[in-house]
Amino acid sequence: MVRCGGAVLRKYGNFIDDLRLYVRGGTGGMGYPRLGGEGGRGGDVWFVARERTTLKSIRDRYPQKRFVAGTGANSSVKALKGEKGKDCEVHVPLGISVLCDDGKQIGELNAAGERFLAARGGLGGSLATNFLPCKGQRRIVRLDLKLIADVGLVGFPNAGKSSLLSKISHAKPEIANYAFTTIQPELGKIMYADYKQISVADLPGLIEGAHANKGLGHKFLKHIERTKQLLLVVDISGFQLSIKTQFRTAFETILLLTKELELYKEELLTKPALLAINKMDLPCAKDNLNELMKQLQNPQGLCRFTSILLLLWSEFLPISWRV
Repeated sequence: MVRCGGAVLRKYGNFIDDLRLYVRGGTGGMGYPRLGGEGGRGGDVWFVARERTTLKSIRDRYPQKRFVAGTGANSSVKALKGEKGKDCEVHVPLGISVLCDDGKQIGELNAAGERFLAARGGLGGSLATNFLPCKGQRRIVRLDLKLIADVGLVGFPNAGKSSLLSKISHAKPEIANYAFTTIQPELGKIMYADYKQISVADLPGLIEGAHANKGLGHKFLKHIERTKQLLLVVDISGFQLSIKTQFRTAFETILLLTKELELYKEELLTKPALLAINKMDLPCAKDNLNELMKQLQNPQGLCRFTSILLLLWSEFLPISWRV
């Protein structure tokens, strides 16, 4: 049993999953030509993964988004070998990918305590550099956050994902009878009686063509990549985005969802997945469910979707929208 009284929700106001930063390693210290002394090396800039950290907190605390390490100490008569400059550590959330300004990924931080060298400090002045110090590495990097959760709720707009999250935890996501109510990911935690916890991510609704970044599809789909299990939430009465778009039955909705996942990243189809049939209190819901069961048990002509459907039909969860 889920102990809702112990459920914890961390709600992300003004959720940020992408942040651009300027990082620069410290300049090395001056050498001492007369005595052959070497200047200290400049400090390094490190990204360190830390729990309870958000990109929003980094932006708010460092509005200029510039991180520069300390300068190395100069060589002197008292200390021929100068001390290294002070390192600069930037605490970042778990699930961060570090990208160059051109979009190439250069690092990843998924566990608390993991470190990534963002900018190396320059060498101190020595015989090799004519005792002149070198400047530290400087570059612009982008932090791209992908939520890490045990379960990711996936579905089209107005399928009832937020309603489901609000019933299995004390989460209070915005709920309304129109599409695109959820415009940013919501992360909730469910605590069981034995104190085990499950994190559940309610992701904004997808639309057909999300794999091609239609409707900010990539911005939403990327959060599915690091969820351990998918829970597809489907409206038993079907789905139609607007009067100008084609109506889809519940079965066709499942096919579209799996298609979007596969076209975005085929590896997503290898994740464990469950299917939640929602809004079972609506008229004709039982008849629609019986028809859906028949279609799932005889998946003719589904080709590449057959494997995931076999996984999905192993567990059905009729969930009343009012429960």
